Amino acid sequence: MECEKVRGLLPGYLDGALPSVGRSDSHVIIGQHLQFCEGCREELQQYIEVSSLISCVQRPVPPPDLALRIRVAAAQRLSEKNWLHYARMAQNRSHLVLKNILEPLALPASGGLIVALVVFSLVYQVLGVGMPLGAVTSDSPTNLLQPARLESLAPFPLTDLEDLGHSGPHVLMVEAIINAEGEAVSYEIISGPDTLRMRRQLDMMLLFSRFRPQLSFGRPTAGGHVVLSFSNISIKG
Repeated sequence: MECEKVRGLLPGYLDGALPSVGRSDSHVIIGQHLQFCEGCREELQQYIEVSSLISCVQRPVPPPDLALRIRVAAAQRLSEKNWLHYARMAQNRSHLVLKNILEPLALPASGGLIVALVVFSLVYQVLGVGMPLGAVTSDSPTNLLQPARLESLAPFPLTDLEDLGHSGPHVLMVEAIINAEGEAVSYEIISGPDTLRMRRQLDMMLLFSRFRPQLSFGRPTAGGHVVLSFSNISIKG
């Protein structure tokens, strides 16, 4: 073993605190080296003298009132704390809360908000039947439920109206029930002539008429009602 390595292990050799790996072998090797190396023996003798001097030094004894003086100093330090100290303490706690709680939640919260906005815009387009903003009139509060309406009325004349003794608007009023395909499945004469001939003419007219069905959340549904009003205009020559 080289002298430089032996001199690094001399304190442990003297105190019996050599490294745990191969401790017994190291102790024997160092002892054999010391028998033939005078320089390392002198180095070991210096360690022995220093250890002897240190063992003769008395340990300092703390003053008997040390504990009392520490308590008094701590109490004085607490009494000297002003509002600035508490403000700094609150700032430090706020920083810890922001760093450890709010920052980890910031990214998921932002992602959730963006997803919610995207979903809301898609749902609005679906419920609004693809209508742009401002397309709904002010008297329509929502687009969630839109009533059925007439799109095209078949050009069949109602001859029974011509046989009436009076003319004017709303001579005949009919309420038709519309299915999801935009077809009139039944009707009821609210006012006007209710005869078999009139009903046959209405059957033919409503059969070839087209309606837009009732829309519920943007989807066609059955059960829509459309009121049709017929007028009789009499021209005298």
